[in-house]
Amino acid sequence: MVAAAFSTAVAPMVSKAGVRCRARRSTCTVRAAAAASEMVPDMDKRNTMNLLLVGAASLPIGYMAFGFISLVVPPKVAGSGGAQAALDASGNIVKASKWLETHKPGDHSLTQGLKGDATYLVVNDKGALEKFGINAVCTHLGCVVPFNTAENKFMCPCHGSQYNNQGKVVRGPAPLSLALAHADVTDDTVFFGPWTETDFRTGQEPWWK
Repeated sequence: MVAAAFSTAVAPMVSKAGVRCRARRSTCTVRAAAAASEMVPDMDKRNTMNLLLVGAASLPIGYMAFGFISLVVPPKVAGSGGAQAALDASGNIVKASKWLETHKPGDHSLTQGLKGDATYLVVNDKGALEKFGINAVCTHLGCVVPFNTAENKFMCPCHGSQYNNQGKVVRGPAPLSLALAHADVTDDTVFFGPWTETDFRTGQEPWWK
């Protein structure tokens, strides 16, 4: 009976204490949630921070991208109908006066031409640059055709095609002559431009148009 009486007396106290604890936990939870919500930035702040981050990152990335593109894209002449400066084996712009100091009459030497294609710059018998460049890509299967100085013609080492010293095909299996490009000198710089006129070697329209 004593135990029962004790239990009856203690139970209301425990129940009230539990209610108070639950009430305190609820109050603490509400307060913690309120504090956390105050610490989270609103959407406008997030957008502002994202814009600042993107802006700061775009400057160095854009600078590096511009430097890379400027290295791989050949220089062009504004308003020259797609012409671009010829580049030598070292990637330097070809200067006509310097070139003729080291390349004698009859010389056929490779440079970088339109679209980066290997293109022969030709010195004529008078010691001047020809008005045309000759694309070095064989019209058979795309090998680079070397110029044979002793034979005074282009001779493909892959399948035996041959072209005269102006790039006109004289022996197959190549079906067509080597492509032409205009070679002009402006302010001592050599420029290659698209050849869209009749092929003077064959009297036909250029196949490479």
